[in-house]
Amino acid sequence: MQKKAARDEPEPKPVLTVKDVSYWYGAKQALDDVSFEVYPGRVTALLGPNGAGKTTLFSLITRLFDAPTGRIEICGRSAAEWGARALGPLGVVFQQPTLDLDLTVKQNLRYFAALRGLKRKEADERMVRALKELDMAERIGERVRSLNGGHRRRVEIARSLLHSPKLLLLDEPTIGLDDPTRAAIVRHVHELARSGGIGVLWATHLFDEVEPDDALLVLDRGRIVARGIAKDVVAETGAGDLGGAFRLLIAGDTEEDVAA
Repeated sequence: MQKKAARDEPEPKPVLTVKDVSYWYGAKQALDDVSFEVYPGRVTALLGPNGAGKTTLFSLITRLFDAPTGRIEICGRSAAEWGARALGPLGVVFQQPTLDLDLTVKQNLRYFAALRGLKRKEADERMVRALKELDMAERIGERVRSLNGGHRRRVEIARSLLHSPKLLLLDEPTIGLDDPTRAAIVRHVHELARSGGIGVLWATHLFDEVEPDDALLVLDRGRIVARGIAKDVVAETGAGDLGGAFRLLIAGDTEEDVAA
């Protein structure tokens, strides 16, 4: 008797959908018809120069701003329709630090956990686990003011994970950090995505924060000018590395044009 063929596994559903989103500051257009998706278990790198529109896009996803056009969905829910409930699966590390410097690490995390409706015991268990994964468990009783920039960032990442988000937004999270600390955070976030099935959108202008197998979006002057797996985008431009590909893409040139 012939066995039935195994069913194909269903395609994963995106944890973030951005469709036809534009935004203006007065007469200046910051985003121009931006569309993309972020999938679970993968880091999607949003690469662009300063002023490309990355932070504006994050402000729209988190509803700090309202999108006047287009649609944004988190795990299939639009915040415009579902309100704050749509933001439940979202974890965020903003570009600007948001910890209370005069509270301890534990107090900062407990405060956030209470806002998310976590009970004290569960919150404490989760914060210890998250801090341990970031090599920060021994600093749980220290005031944030006494921590260096890299340690503060690790606390913010731990905080963003307390409620087990399905989507993690990181807006230039390593600015001002030394190279070893940056590398450690990049490794940890990629491992989080792979092992925890979290969809990550990482905004950066630093090429070494993008791994070859990451999904890549290149944003320039408010428009997505390239998308795909990072190593494939590099190959398609004919450049030798991501930095070279990026320079070609935002200049609108080809490798032959530059050589000429």
